[in-house]
Amino acid sequence: MTSEIKITFLGTSAQMPTARRNHTAVLLTYEGENILVDCGEGTQRQFRKARLNPCKVNRILITHKHGDHVFGLPGLITTLNQSGYSKKLHIYGPRGIKRFLENFIGFFKIDFEIKIEEVVPKGMTPNAKNGGLKFFEGKDFYLEAEKMEHGVPTNAYSFVKKGQRRIDREKLKKSKLPSGPLMKKLKEGKDIVYEGKKYLAKNLTYSEGDRKISFVLDTLDNKRIIPFVKDSNLLICESSFGDDLKEMAKEHLHLTAKQAGEIAKKSKSKKLILTHISQRYDKDIKKLLTEAKKVFKNSSIAEDFDSVIV
Repeated sequence: MTSEIKITFLGTSAQMPTARRNHTAVLLTYEGENILVDCGEGTQRQFRKARLNPCKVNRILITHKHGDHVFGLPGLITTLNQSGYSKKLHIYGPRGIKRFLENFIGFFKIDFEIKIEEVVPKGMTPNAKNGGLKFFEGKDFYLEAEKMEHGVPTNAYSFVKKGQRRIDREKLKKSKLPSGPLMKKLKEGKDIVYEGKKYLAKNLTYSEGDRKISFVLDTLDNKRIIPFVKDSNLLICESSFGDDLKEMAKEHLHLTAKQAGEIAKKSKSKKLILTHISQRYDKDIKKLLTEAKKVFKNSSIAEDFDSVIV
């Protein structure tokens, strides 16, 4: 059985919150990792309403320093401190984020360690696989970033669960092989010999491919997006405007729902979830979904507290 990657939308609004949508924040949970992508104003309250423990967060990815993506950080960090948080909190962000956040949260006395790292991709190069910068690698997953265009230094991010070779339990049961050290060899793709009989790894195992979740929040449409999010199992993408306002979207360095659909289609992503929804669509949310679906059928729009398993 594969390990679940859970995505929880804690905030799905654009620049201004509404009665139904809080400022941007998305939580990715995978085994012992709890990775928060952006932390808009009110995010810590959204944790409470979702009945999630903010003290489990160990990494925060900031896309850029605009208020609707970072104003929740001081409150969240203060709450962690008052709750006895004792882990090292890793915060990643684009160029300039270290000084910005040190000034922003430096007014508060914090008793735990915070490590702020600037992730500065060089941008897509002709020979790059996807143009992104791998800035963290764990045992079975890694994180990547790519430059976006939004007037200030801005990153998109991807979480990639590494593919693994897994044992086919039904075939193993029929083979009557005992569990134990032999299983390690099979997982490594090595053939084994047991009681004089050879067993081929390819007949008892299967390859589980990478699982990729990409976050594109606040950007002008640009040539870096599609290579970076290519083959995403889930693409979470901003959709601040409808197609009738595409010139306004361009002026404000944002994407339309149709553009998000085109990105999902051209990148061969499997599923698209729209977020960062402008208040102007609060009573006409189907307009954005319809525009995205015309281009990419497997599209949906996130609501606050929605969750999905990838």
